Amino acid sequence: MSSLSNAMSIIKNAEMVGKDRCEIKPASKLIGNVLRVMKEKGYIRGFEYVEDHKGGMYVVELSGKINDCGAIRPRYSVKRTEYEKFEKRFLPARDFGILIVSTTKGVMSQRDAIEKGLGGVLLAYVY
Repeated sequence: MSSLSNAMSIIKNAEMVGKDRCEIKPASKLIGNVLRVMKEKGYIRGFEYVEDHKGGMYVVELSGKINDCGAIRPRYSVKRTEYEKFEKRFLPARDFGILIVSTTKGVMSQRDAIEKGLGGVLLAYVY
């Protein structure tokens, strides 16, 4: 499994149990960018990078708002006109949840990418 898949499953399992924080090891820039988007959209309260001299880790403060989340494998390339197709595939309802996309302008939600007219590569979903 990839580190992003592991991170998303750790967050999902901690939410299901009802914990208010979890640790994601090892840390990476990609995971940090995905956590940043989740924080901007209100799915997590915050996160902090902690250096432990073994690759680092993120301590994530959960808000209890995540029903399901996961990494999208394989990472599909998406044109700016194709987001709706993947929203139907990964999200339960219209305007409910977000797809996290890596674009040429950085990691963002699919709504932000649509506003900016960008395509990209699907990384994860959260709702």
